[in-house]
Amino acid sequence: METVELNEAQKKSRRGRNIALGIVLAALVAIFYVVTLVKVGGGMVN
Repeated sequence: METVELNEAQKKSRRGRNIALGIVLAALVAIFYVVTLVKVGGGMVN
């Protein structure tokens, strides 16, 4: 099986996309966590 060698610009671009994707995923996890706390926490107050 052949592998493709990436040049430095492609590696840098891929790393930037990976970092952005990681930030987006972490933000989604945080949003779902906060929404869950608000929903569950709201029921506990009453």
